[in-house]
Amino acid sequence: MRKQLIMTLVGPDQVGIVQRVSRIVLEHGGNVEDSRMARLGGDFAMIVLASTSSAQMDEMDCSLQKLNGDGLQVFTRQTDESGTVSYSGWIPYSVSVTGADHEGIVNSVTDLLAEKNINVELMETDTTASPMSGTILFSMKAIIVVPPDLPYNEWYDHLDGIAEDLNLTLDVTLYKG
Repeated sequence: MRKQLIMTLVGPDQVGIVQRVSRIVLEHGGNVEDSRMARLGGDFAMIVLASTSSAQMDEMDCSLQKLNGDGLQVFTRQTDESGTVSYSGWIPYSVSVTGADHEGIVNSVTDLLAEKNINVELMETDTTASPMSGTILFSMKAIIVVPPDLPYNEWYDHLDGIAEDLNLTLDVTLYKG
């Protein structure tokens, strides 16, 4: 039987981090099933879902933990799908928010989503300098799932109000995967 391990890693950006992690997974008969990786500031961050056999799990975890001695910080947690909350029947949407950057945008949006019992499946944010003015622009893209008994306008109108109050552009569409 295969088991799953979630691993997060953060450390100074350097060539070869991804190769080292993927090599450890492979050496223990494992597979990288899902991952997100990015250079954030001067550091590199990874979130990885890997799987391997029950017999290899503890050894793979131990080998990943040895990266802690190389200036990296590694956290692992064994997981499986049996504890996953089922969102069967929930309606997936893609949400995009853009505008001038300022504090509180992510908190304002996620506060409303949590209040309405809407689950965030994926969220990415970014800031970039406007090519013309140099103003820092904010961008957020998210995939959310909405309870089937929650009317669209009951949450969308509030989200649109937040975007208007914060002078942001909001785009919401059904997510088709």
